[in-house]
Amino acid sequence: MSTESGFDTDILIIGTGPAGAASAAALATYGVRCQAIGKFGWTARTPRAHITNQRTMEILRDLGLEQEALGMAVPNTQMGENTYCTSLTGTELGRLLTWGMHPARRADYDLASPTSMCDLPQNMMEPLLIAAAAKRGAKIRFDTEYLSSTQDAEGVTTTVKDHLTGAVYTIRSRYLIGADGANSRVVADYGLPLEGRMGVSGSMNIVFDCDLSKYVAHRPSVLYWIIQPGSSVGGLGIGVIRMVRTWNKWLAIWGYDIEQGPPQITEEFARGILHKLIGDDRIPIKIEATSTWTVNDAYATTIAKGRVFCMGDAIHRHPPTNGLGSNASIGDAYNLAWKLAHVVKGQAAPSLLESYDLERAPVAEQVVKRANKSLGCFPPILQALGLLDTQDPEEMRRNMAALQDDTQEAAARREALRAAIQASDYVYNCHGVEMNQRYASGAVVDDGSPEPAWLRDPELYHQASSRPGAHLPHVWLSENGRRVAAMDLCGNGRFTLLTGISGAAWEQAAAEAAAAFGIEIAVHRIGPGQRYDDPYGDFAAASEVADDGALLVRPDIYVGWRARRASATAAADLIAALGAILGFAPAAALREAAA
Repeated sequence: MSTESGFDTDILIIGTGPAGAASAAALATYGVRCQAIGKFGWTARTPRAHITNQRTMEILRDLGLEQEALGMAVPNTQMGENTYCTSLTGTELGRLLTWGMHPARRADYDLASPTSMCDLPQNMMEPLLIAAAAKRGAKIRFDTEYLSSTQDAEGVTTTVKDHLTGAVYTIRSRYLIGADGANSRVVADYGLPLEGRMGVSGSMNIVFDCDLSKYVAHRPSVLYWIIQPGSSVGGLGIGVIRMVRTWNKWLAIWGYDIEQGPPQITEEFARGILHKLIGDDRIPIKIEATSTWTVNDAYATTIAKGRVFCMGDAIHRHPPTNGLGSNASIGDAYNLAWKLAHVVKGQAAPSLLESYDLERAPVAEQVVKRANKSLGCFPPILQALGLLDTQDPEEMRRNMAALQDDTQEAAARREALRAAIQASDYVYNCHGVEMNQRYASGAVVDDGSPEPAWLRDPELYHQASSRPGAHLPHVWLSENGRRVAAMDLCGNGRFTLLTGISGAAWEQAAAEAAAAFGIEIAVHRIGPGQRYDDPYGDFAAASEVADDGALLVRPDIYVGWRARRASATAAADLIAALGAILGFAPAAALREAAA
């Protein structure tokens, strides 16, 4: 039943997956009334998504969940030895150091963030986020299915069904978040346009328990690619054994012909696949779960309509290559949550919410295209193995065995195989895709500077920048000898102003801006003699502003505005910039009014 305000909640979230759970956790952390509903009885029961990149770990860090997540996750050091082989007991075809574990890439990751990526399966990530949301005041309802919704000038009325009682009722909210997965009803109900296609190919998952330490502990990895030409379970015989827990819980992935529909996965059928992939039919196996799914290649070009915002798999639908799905979903939630919080609290104009579509729709397109493009990294490996030259399984096996021959032809194939495996770097070490998002919207005040040129491949490599619209560069500062990350001074649902030792004018400017908009603005002067010192000079370099300049950092730890130097009108400049970000007026008009 609606409250006196006419709303049961400020934000209703459809879905309790990574996007929905992260939305509930962030909104509750910011003190916003929210409810999340899920049609199933609990969160994900199987591992599903698992790669947890640095940006997601930064979000968990800001929400106070990083250490709990690390306590459950498999650490980065156990993820890297990606292996291609004929079975876990068979011939090893090659390896690639992944997820930043190659010494040449390790520094890239260390320089990008104070966090470390890890492997945290979805059936552990979702309860972590949901528990945090509930503890902080969010209302969570399982066994509750979204049926339909309508929006008006004041809010959204959503009809849901309680699967435990059969009751159908409505929930009235100010805003609605559609985080209801790849078959999103919310996306369909509001006609959000999709590019691409669904159901490109079919796959099956088999979750199982088996102690495989003797086959894998010496080459610790997340993924073991198994190539078995002529396997009785179909096709070229290409499968994956994915680590879930070291080294006794696993998820096997095998394809099926989507034209013939998903197979009936019996215990015997599943066990046969696993024994072939492992290469040992005597090892004890306990099958926990099986499921089928389809590879999709689709993204929404518009992800919001009025008071309705969609996110996660609802707007980016793609294969698991690159491990981008859950990470992008949590990123969607984090981007929108602070904006909703400011609008609901009357600290920003509703127009601020328009920036969600402008900032995150390009990300949806990017991750879908990258994940599907990464599938193209595998045919060159198969070609080098001689598997695409014939349809005869026996000849395929001979071609693979011939790699060990001392001949010029075999040497050429080995060289091609090494090159193909190295080229699959894009599948695993796509650091730029994870960390290089640049936002352009009304929630970013362009300072007129040119977009910096990419010095290296922007998909493989992160490149820090303090230009408005970029992620705040990571640097280490010192507080009484204790190492502190610059980004740890930011976040917590508030705006932050970072300046140098000559930035005293910004402290008064921030006080005036905070009073003008009724918000909290944290101010930190960085440098010698300040609470936070810059012993390496990294902040001075990475901030790209003078000692009396300033960076205005949004609650999502993105630079919203920067001043290269302080001016006599510092307060007016800051008020204008912040007002523009919050959607009250263009920066020029606000600056003129404040002068």
